[in-house]
Amino acid sequence: MSTQNIVEIQDLAFSYGSHEIFKRINLAIPNGKVVGIMGASGCGKTTLMRLIGGQLSPSRGHVKVMGEAVHELGRNELFRLRRKMGMQFQQGGLFTDLSVFENIAFQMREKTDLPEDMINDLVLMKLSAVGLRGAAQLMPSELSGGMTRRVGLARAIALDPALIMYDEPFAGLDPISCSVIGNLIRRLNDALGVTSIVVSYDAAEALRIVDYVYFIADGVIVAEGSTADVKNSQDPFVRQFIGGKPDGPVPFHYRHSPYAEDLELTAPRG
Repeated sequence: MSTQNIVEIQDLAFSYGSHEIFKRINLAIPNGKVVGIMGASGCGKTTLMRLIGGQLSPSRGHVKVMGEAVHELGRNELFRLRRKMGMQFQQGGLFTDLSVFENIAFQMREKTDLPEDMINDLVLMKLSAVGLRGAAQLMPSELSGGMTRRVGLARAIALDPALIMYDEPFAGLDPISCSVIGNLIRRLNDALGVTSIVVSYDAAEALRIVDYVYFIADGVIVAEGSTADVKNSQDPFVRQFIGGKPDGPVPFHYRHSPYAEDLELTAPRG
């Protein structure tokens, strides 16, 4: 693995049973960058993160994180590697019966031997970084969607990971919250010196903060490039995706048999 890349994926194939998700994926995530993974819903973006985190194993090829083939690690080695990763889940993923403070403190207590006074200081520091120190004692049910994402972000950076993954961080948020979350991702990445993977179908927001982007469709990387390259690209898939056009390489209709055949099959008999 190159010392310049924190993640390297080569010849990756993966299927859920007979349903093929990836045919052949090759990509690299450079150290210190914010890299976007984009594609239509159902193209496998979240599955890719699960492969990086070791929740799934490839059918073929390999996924290397920090020089280690994730799918070849034993249980203890995998947990050790995961401690170097942070994850912000699409729906927040907070423990609903714990306060904001306790949600952040939970993994510190579970995975470290830090004294309580230090945990207290670290939790407040992480919440301050996302602008929510004043919400420490609130319950998840009292948070707005944008606040929930920010608490999720504070939890993702709680153990000072080298790699942070964001699963659809802009989904369901209003424009102001989208901007706040995007700015936080960019600012924390640069301030902490970490590497970030942003999985999103929101091209406008993602392209505002990423350094490089990969587009996935039909199980392969169909386009890639720097933010400037992508914005100026004439590639039909990129133009359709960024412009939100219904017609293009990504079809509006799910694959189907001819209409006349379906009508015959569903027509009443006798």
